[in-house]
Amino acid sequence: MPDTSVLPKKFSEGPHGLGDPDDKSLRKVEIEVLIPKLMREKAKTEKCVKEVEEFNKCCKASSVFMVVKCREENSALRSCLTNWYENEEFRQICTNQYLNERSEYRTTGIKKPMKRA
Repeated sequence: MPDTSVLPKKFSEGPHGLGDPDDKSLRKVEIEVLIPKLMREKAKTEKCVKEVEEFNKCCKASSVFMVVKCREENSALRSCLTNWYENEEFRQICTNQYLNERSEYRTTGIKKPMKRA
């Protein structure tokens, strides 16, 4: 059977036709969307836990007036998240984690379940 894929060979190789598991190159969408999303999730759950907790507590207590009443907590949370987004070492850790997860998916063909809020 002739090769009928319109994708470059590196995207259709591998044990399950999902791409080469050892390929470490990144596409534009991975660099600009997927890795920053992972960084945001990790920063909220691991690095800025106290700020997220305080902001959530303030929002629950203020309900409709949270926009006005929680400015200080929102500012602290944004500052913490921005510090981690700009941290090059943290970006590299998240990039490596993403590449490891992608490699595992390409090897096994099994997607990790998405976390929903």
